[in-house]
Amino acid sequence: MLIDTHIHLDASEFDGNREKVLIDARAAGVGAFVVPAVDRESFRRVAALASANRDIHPALGIHPLYTGEATQADLELLEYELGREKCVAVGEIGLDHFVEDVDREQQLLFFVAQLRIAQRYKLPVILHLRRAQDAVLKQLRLHAVCGGIAHAFNGSRQQADAFIKLGFKLGFGGAMSFEGSQRIRRLATELPLESIVLETDAPDMAPAWGQGLPNVPANIARYARILADLRGLPVEEVIRATSVNARAALPGLDVSSAAV
Repeated sequence: MLIDTHIHLDASEFDGNREKVLIDARAAGVGAFVVPAVDRESFRRVAALASANRDIHPALGIHPLYTGEATQADLELLEYELGREKCVAVGEIGLDHFVEDVDREQQLLFFVAQLRIAQRYKLPVILHLRRAQDAVLKQLRLHAVCGGIAHAFNGSRQQADAFIKLGFKLGFGGAMSFEGSQRIRRLATELPLESIVLETDAPDMAPAWGQGLPNVPANIARYARILADLRGLPVEEVIRATSVNARAALPGLDVSSAAV
């Protein structure tokens, strides 16, 4: 069974065809979807999707690119919702040093606050770390949490090893589909298989064959095939391993009723 460990199913791009997107993904072998929130407005949307679909699992958090409009009240709401919803992680949280016109001090303030919330609730975290791997690692060492997933990992082997040492799995997806993404493909080939999980980040991060179109969770089946080909393994072994890894990273991911 495939697990998409990062998909924004509540995104407006899926309005009008969300059910078909889910049906297509399930037909492709996807048995669980982890849906992280990005701001207070998405908390209830994500929770509602999970309530209506047994295979959708929510994570709640404030994305670094949404911290500019966030307030202390949003953090209080996050704690309230975590107390009433069965969430698998705090996320999507972290730092983004790619976008230049975002207040980095504000990002850091909210990142640290949410790491502390994750500590209090004993939840793993789903990390956003675009061009901020070392800065995120620094905060994880200062505010230890019970692991989680480094989403859309695009760092060095040394940074990958540092996240793994801290108990994190690394998310790989559409970037592997580009032959020019040599560092990503090399990491996907050489990292321990037990450190990798699969994700789409749909509707974002479209693969090579879907440029200009919204990404969809059914694509994860092809990502598994790409990873298997890179590593010279049967695709069934990759699917089984990445599913086990996802459940290790997010222990609250209840997929015990499905075959893996």
